[in-house]
Amino acid sequence: MHHYHEMESLLTQCYMQSIYSIAEPSQIAAARRAAAELSRRLGFSDVQAGRLALVITEAGTNLIKHAVDGFLIIRPVEHAAGAWIEVIAMDSGPGIANLNASLHDGVSTANSPGTGLGAMQRLSDAFDAYTEPGKGSVFFMQVTATAQAVRDLGLQLGAICLPIASEELCGDTWNLACSGHALSLMVGDGLGHGPDAYQASSLAMQVLTDNPSLHPVGLIELSHAALRGTRGAAVAIAHVDFHRRTLQFAGIGNIAACVQTGDSRRHLLSHNGIVGNNVRKIQQFDAEFPSESLLIMHSDGIGTQWDINRYPGLVNRHSAIIAAVLYRDFRRERDDVTVLVLKHS
Repeated sequence: MHHYHEMESLLTQCYMQSIYSIAEPSQIAAARRAAAELSRRLGFSDVQAGRLALVITEAGTNLIKHAVDGFLIIRPVEHAAGAWIEVIAMDSGPGIANLNASLHDGVSTANSPGTGLGAMQRLSDAFDAYTEPGKGSVFFMQVTATAQAVRDLGLQLGAICLPIASEELCGDTWNLACSGHALSLMVGDGLGHGPDAYQASSLAMQVLTDNPSLHPVGLIELSHAALRGTRGAAVAIAHVDFHRRTLQFAGIGNIAACVQTGDSRRHLLSHNGIVGNNVRKIQQFDAEFPSESLLIMHSDGIGTQWDINRYPGLVNRHSAIIAAVLYRDFRRERDDVTVLVLKHS
């Protein structure tokens, strides 16, 4: 049985991600410098920080040599027992014909200090990859601040939360809270962009932090009161009970959510309105959440035309890779973006 009381310490305090376009070596250096600063903040040893730098170097060099439209996304995560940094490398290039062969040591990326994809895997405490011929590749790497990797609790949370290119603060926010054997996941999208949008959606996130055991309808009611006087936000909350394998959902505005189980997908309905401004009806919807299910939530920075079944084997990859593929292929360039993928096995 999983120790669900440990989920909160495992998954909370997730800092904002940063994204780096990778087309030349100087851009790899910028990502490496940013990661070095994050590793110092999170208490990485010199050895762990060195491994992280090599992971970024290898991933970035691979993007330059072989990819099209390559990006690195870096996310620091801090929890009660330690910390880690996630690195996602993604591209829209030709893909890799034989991924398993390319991951074997000895298949080198030209002019790199390690051994290419094999080094990325070997130097990471957690690693996963997904590639499709003609559609590109996504790699997920995690380096922890402690020598012992974080114990697997049977849960994975993949997250992409990035502002529009013209802003530093993201008007989209997300939060997670745990109560007993249940978990609540909230996504907010402040109207517009920039600091005012961030302020509005962040106030809703604080409501969840202050009321971790409250049901979704009650959380939206409190958020509606807390956001009065702001520009308002779209808000959606999913409450997952892992013992009962059920999910409760309520949303206001244009946050999309669905449960993917096998090849079937059930959409979760949000009502029209603006939390903090105009909420006419709040309604809770119940759904089953069996083992091996995915909960996918995203703001309207992601188009709704995606179909995960068109990506063979993607549901079996790490949640962070699923989130990254949806971001890569369906993001809208003129909006903040949040996409969350929660997997329970």
